[in-house]
This record gives sequence, structure tokens and C-alpha cells, in this order.
Amino acid sequence: MVTHFKKIATELAIAEKQVSATANLLDEGATVPFISRYRKELTGSLDEVQVAAVRDRLQQLRDLDKRREAILKSLADMGKLTPELEAKVNEAETMVSLEDIYLPYRPKRKTRATAAREKGLQPLADALLEQTRFDVEAEAEKYIDTEKGVADINEALAGARDIIAEYISEHADTRTKMRELFIQKGTIQSKVVDGKEHDGIKYKDYFDWSEPVKTVPSHRLLAMRRGEKEEILWLDIKPEDDEATALLEKAFIKGSNPASQQVQLALLDSYKRLLKPSMETEIRLYTKKQADEEAIRVFAENARQLLLSAPLGQKRVMAIDPGFRTGCKVVCLDEQGKLLENTTIYPHTGAGNVREAEKTVKHLAEQYQIQAIAIGNGTAGRETEVFVRGLNLPGVTTVMVNESGASIYSASEVAREEFPDKDVTVRGAVSIGRRLMDPLAELVKIDPKSIGVGQYQHDVDQNKLQTSLDDTVISCVNAVGVELNTASKQILAYISGLGPQLAQNIVSYRDQNGAFKRRDQLRKVARLGDKAYEQAAGFLRIRDAVNPLDASAVHPERYALVEQMAKDHNCKVKDLMTDDKLRKSISLQKYVSDTVGLPTLNDIMAELAKPGRDPREQFEAFSFTDGVNAIDDLKVGMKLPGIVTNITAFGAFVDIGVHQDGLVHLSQITNRFIKDPNEVLKVHQKVEVRVTEVDVNRKRISLSMKDDEKPAQPRRNDNNRAASNQKNKPHPETDMAAKLAALKSKFK
Repeated sequence: MVTHFKKIATELAIAEKQVSATANLLDEGATVPFISRYRKELTGSLDEVQVAAVRDRLQQLRDLDKRREAILKSLADMGKLTPELEAKVNEAETMVSLEDIYLPYRPKRKTRATAAREKGLQPLADALLEQTRFDVEAEAEKYIDTEKGVADINEALAGARDIIAEYISEHADTRTKMRELFIQKGTIQSKVVDGKEHDGIKYKDYFDWSEPVKTVPSHRLLAMRRGEKEEILWLDIKPEDDEATALLEKAFIKGSNPASQQVQLALLDSYKRLLKPSMETEIRLYTKKQADEEAIRVFAENARQLLLSAPLGQKRVMAIDPGFRTGCKVVCLDEQGKLLENTTIYPHTGAGNVREAEKTVKHLAEQYQIQAIAIGNGTAGRETEVFVRGLNLPGVTTVMVNESGASIYSASEVAREEFPDKDVTVRGAVSIGRRLMDPLAELVKIDPKSIGVGQYQHDVDQNKLQTSLDDTVISCVNAVGVELNTASKQILAYISGLGPQLAQNIVSYRDQNGAFKRRDQLRKVARLGDKAYEQAAGFLRIRDAVNPLDASAVHPERYALVEQMAKDHNCKVKDLMTDDKLRKSISLQKYVSDTVGLPTLNDIMAELAKPGRDPREQFEAFSFTDGVNAIDDLKVGMKLPGIVTNITAFGAFVDIGVHQDGLVHLSQITNRFIKDPNEVLKVHQKVEVRVTEVDVNRKRISLSMKDDEKPAQPRRNDNNRAASNQKNKPHPETDMAAKLAALKSKFK
């Protein structure tokens, strides 16, 4: 374990004691948010990304140790474990190298080589591998045995070659070098399956495509793999055969004689029949893993940005789920998101219905003192927005809301539990309204894969995606904190140390006993023990609590410290929270101890200044351009306001209010060179774009954010990008690994 700590410290460029302290906290059940927020002295102020990197790498190394133990036991049971082999197993640093060492000994189904060994041809194979000068045919004749199935010299030599071919393909060093060749010099090629040209038109760019394995971007690889899965494309991954065989010849051909000729034949057979298919399978898995990690990183970052979108806050909201023929579902919500009333209006089906709809909206707005109207951005969204804005309701803000996932929520068990007597359309409208008030609180009720910010999310490793998204949601929820007396059980479940059952127990306690007055009342919740309380308390807020610190992110374990500060300055804790001069008069060094250092003290002072502060940005209203409601309204050259809805490796999608998001390609985001759209953009960001191309038939809109008066800087490294002889190929992008992805790359 100490070796692991040192290894991780070196890989992450942090101190070994930081790794050991983090590992101990994790083993004790502490969560990543808790460690990074409340145990800074122990970890040396590692942030969430670093703590998560320690956690993930430690798990990888522990998994490697488990596999190492299993392999050593298997080798010992087979009687194959020598001191030299044991040393090799113990020195293996990756799962791949460990499996390469074990491969020749792994129990396997009967192969041509095992059949040849059963015929007694191993000594002949060994003699040929030595490649000394001897009469090969005379030596092979010694092994003719019709009872064993060796009828003649040719069969003897063929069997010996089978043994040699398997030996070459299972040679650990050879596999390592061949694997590196496939990665560094290999190409991935895709071609259209005969007769599928028409069916697979969306894969047209990949009908005759080739590029290096080491540079293929995540989105292109996943697109090609999806095309293969749909039986539109045929894929192949390989280096030049001459380079591969030359590598093998260098390792195994020792001379130029009849024995060497037999080894040469075995070598070519080994590559074509065994090594090449094996390596292609490995590289497929390797590139898929790489592509998955990048796609998951992009998805998780988009989800984080969406979850942390600016909230409108506790306002009285009218929400409208638009529709043409079926009408618009209207709901009114109070400041806490409670449903007050619901109805249906038909503003798009005739003059009489329009007048009735106007009357209804105005009446509801006045009756419930509505402060904002949220309108879903789906079908009839822009038309409904125009209708509502035309009412000129005084003091009412009208906002278009991304409704992705609202239909998923409306049909979910969560929605049925909240509104058992309402249909899915009403539930969907409520979700639209609530996500304007507090996107985080509402979106946690929906599977993150359904909130519309990913790419190829159904093609990547679902377990890894779920783990990453869970980490993201947990991070966001704990960064913001939740109001204990109004939080749903869904958002409480993501609080550090809780989970679904304790979240339900908190809600049940609240329902039975009324609002929490103090944080320490949590100890009375069923099954919420000391450890869970320690992990969760700092992230739970109680507005207007008996103790003012309960409304802040100051952890209860530090209340005594703050009370001592107040006592030392002859004031109350509340005075420290309202008087800036008092806080500035505090000498923090005086309160440093063995368990509390300046990082924690600085955090406490920041909380006293702004207790329970929300790290999210302030809400700003946004509106699309009037008169531009459909793709047919667009003209090349138009400059329009928009909202970023999704970010991918190759660009960003922007909603400009025409029911079809436009794409700002990576090369069109800014005049300067960037590797990753996230360098400039984030989900839900408000931007101005220029229309550069409109394809109405294919419903494709190309946009640019570049200053068209400034010449674009030349893109760098173009000569090093993917090479292909094909025309109309997609733009090659350089993938950008985020901080965590960069750290993880050191582990491979």
C-alpha cells in the first residue's frame, strides 16, 4: 500500500502524505466533496478533481493487486510458478502487461498448437526455433507416428509450425511491441457495406475513410462504430503488414537456413491467424475506451454546466408546455414550486380561442401574482412566446426554458408520486417551471443521460458514464448546498453521506415533526448516525435557524471555534456575520491549531461574510430575435442571439429559436486557435452568432461566432493531423482532455 501511495504521488505530482491521508479518509467512508471541503489540513488542500483522481487510481491499483494474486495462485496450482515468473508477475504495472505474462499459461480451449503438442511435436518445434543448421526433413521424419496422427514429414513440420506460431503470438515482449505498433502506426479504415449506400446516407463521410489510430477523435470513432453496429460500415484496424512482419522477423529470425525458413512460415501464419486478429480486438477495445472517456468527459462537463445554470430563485411562476392542436398546458406555482392551478389554453387554433387564452393568462397572472412565465422550447414554443409577450403583462419576465427531459420526468415514478392525480402533460409543465426556478433541484430528478447535453451517450460504457454523471451531480449538489426544510428526497440523496434511504428518512421525519429548527436535529432521523451526520451536515442549510451558523456552510464541528471568536471580541456570532469590521479585526493565526489551519479558517471567514452563498451566477433574462421562429426565416449573414445547448469535441450547438439548434464548428468559435470549445463556451451561455449556411432539407444550420472583420489565425499542426486521400472528409479536431482526464492518462 505504501508503494501505491508513492506511485500515485509521483503520477499526480503531489506529496505522498497527501495521498495517504486522502486514501485513509476514503477508506473511512468520507466522500469526495467532504474531503475537499472540510479536510483541507489533512490533504494539503487537494481539490475535488485531485481527490477523485487519488480515489480512482487507488482502486485501479487495488484491482491490479487482486488480479495479480489470482494469477499467482493459478500458476502455483498448475505447478508453473518459478521464481523468475513470480518476479515478472509482481513487477507488472498494468493489467495488460499482467495478462500478457499469464497468457501462455492461461487455461484455453484446444488449439492447433495444443493438438500438435499432444502429437509429441514440441521437441521438433524447439529445435526449429534454435535455427541451427541441420537436416530439417530428416529430423521431422523422426516424429512420424500414424497412431498419433502424424502421417508424414509435412504434417510433422506443420504441427511444429503451429506450436511456434502460438509461441510467437503469446510472447509478452512481442505483444507489447506489436500493440505499440498498432497504436502508433496503425490506421482505422471504414468502408460502406455493399448495397448500403442509400440506407446509410448519414454515414456518407465514412464510406471510404482512413486515418491514424493515434489521432482519431472520440466523436469520429464512435460514429464509425455506430455505423458498423448498424451494418452500414465495415471497419478495419491495422498497421502496414510489412512493418508488422518486420518487427516479428527482427525478434525471431536468427539466421538463413532451412530451420529459419520454417520459423519464417510460422511467423507469417502467427501474424495473420493469431496476432493480427488479437491486436485488432485489443486496439478496438483500447480506442473505444479512449473515445468513451472523452465522450463521457464532455458529457459530464456539459451536465455540470447545465446543473449549475443560474436559478431564477423563489418566484411565483407560470409555466407553459406549448402545443398547437392539443393546446398549451398551463400551471401556476408558488415560490416553493408547489402546484396551485393547472389548465389548458388554445392560442394557436383560431381567433376565438386566442381571446379566451389571453383572458385566462391575464387572470391567472393577476390571481397568483405571477412574477415570471416559463415557456418550453419544444413544438410551438416560439409561437407561444410571441403570444405571451404580446400580452405585455406588467412586472412579468418571460423566459424560454430548455424542456429536454421534461417528458421523461413526467412519466417517471418520481412524478407519479408527486402528482398522482395529474396527467403527464401537467407534470411536464410543472417541471418546466421548476427548472427555471432552480435547474439543479429539478434536473436531479431526471436521469442525466436524458437532459440533452451529451453525444453518443448511448454508445459509451454505461457503467462508466453513470459513475461519472453521479460524481458530477454529487459535486454540483454539494457545491451549492440544499435547504433542508424544502429539499426533495431526490436532491437530498446526492448530499454527502446520505443516499436514497436516508434522504427518504429525512423527508419522513420532516413530514411527521415539522421543519427542522437546528442541524443537530438530524441525529434524530432514523438510521442517520454520527458518520452520516459528519459527512452531510455542512452541506445542509436551515434558513432562519435557531443557530445562525446552520444557514451557512460552516461545519458544526467548527461552531465552538466561531463562538470562541465571538467571545474574544465581545459580540455574538450573528454580529460576526453582519459586521465586516468585526471580521477584519480577527487575527486568524490566533486560532490555528493541530486540527485547524488557515485553509479552514479562511473558508469559515468567507462563510461568515456570505452565509450559505450560492456559487451559481445571477439569473439574466434572455429573448430570441422577433420574427425568426423557424428555419425558413433564416438568411445567411443574419446575426442572432442564442443559447449554447450542448458542447462536443468538434463544436457547440446553439439554440437560436427556430426549433433546430445550429452548429458552431470548433474552427468558427473564435478567431484564435483553440483545442476545446470549453475553453470559450459553456452550456447555457448566451452568445451572438452569425448564420453561415442553411440546409432546410437536411435541417442543418451552420453558425459562426468569429469576428468576420478579423482574419482567422492559421490552424496549427495541420500537417500532423489525420491524413486521408478522400474528398469531403470531416474536419479533424484535436481532443482536449480536462484536468481529470489528463491525470487519468498517466495511469494507462
